[in-house]
Amino acid sequence: MERQYLDLARQVLDHGDARLDRTGVGTTSLFGAMLRFDLSGGQVPVLTTKRVYWKLAVKEMLWFLTGGTNIRPLLEQNVRIWTDWPLAAYRRATGEDIDQRTFEGRILADEAFAAKWGELGPVYGKQWRRWLGPDGQEHDQIAALIRTLRTDPASRRMLFHAWNVAEVGGMALPPCHMVYQYHVTSDGRLNGLLYQRSCDLLLGLPFNLTGAAVLQRMLAQQANLEPGELVWMGGDVHVYSNHVDQVRQQIAREPRALPVLTLRKAASIDDYRIEDFTLSGYDPHPPITAEVAV
Repeated sequence: MERQYLDLARQVLDHGDARLDRTGVGTTSLFGAMLRFDLSGGQVPVLTTKRVYWKLAVKEMLWFLTGGTNIRPLLEQNVRIWTDWPLAAYRRATGEDIDQRTFEGRILADEAFAAKWGELGPVYGKQWRRWLGPDGQEHDQIAALIRTLRTDPASRRMLFHAWNVAEVGGMALPPCHMVYQYHVTSDGRLNGLLYQRSCDLLLGLPFNLTGAAVLQRMLAQQANLEPGELVWMGGDVHVYSNHVDQVRQQIAREPRALPVLTLRKAASIDDYRIEDFTLSGYDPHPPITAEVAV
């Protein structure tokens, strides 16, 4: 199943369009792609052609589900994948040439500093759990989804999304993995589809696939369903110009068997903890490092 990811990366490099993007780094971009992963045997698309720090992706997904929008709870769990954006905002606003570790230390040590400078705006968790309607009412899309999975599994309206037009401008980063839709088969399997408008193939997609698969497994448990297929669809799928060598290195590696995820069932979607997740049989190639384009 991992070969389709490698084939997509090769296709982007060989046939993509060279573009100057928002970050100024530049990308090679392909528009429109699809990947499919069978989750029914417990296996999950945690890539093996480089080490994916899957616990970070799970912790991020659990943070989304809290509705949180501040990086402090992530840093308390040693998750630093969201620091770049508030750090860049702080540097622009203050002119202080502060390094990342010092900035993160201030976030952890000073609650007031964290409230001001660790905030990302109304990003994923806010939209998933507290979408604000024009009447001032908040909508919990995740809770509504689980209710529908349990009571009306043939519904074609089992989805949630994060592209809130009215609030996009206030987000540190507009949502990339923006729409999730679900489908229950007649024999009780939960299929999931993720549409991602913008996809960094090297750094972003491995995390996005892990998070989406873990979320699908949690939802299946909460609705007493079996996991089915995860379908990923990408809009602007790209490789950054400073990631090309790393992507070619990854393409040259031979995929290994995907690992199997087991999770202890929690009382509700809000009660899962990182200790509930176990990944077995994960034997990846060494990590591949690259810089994040902000």
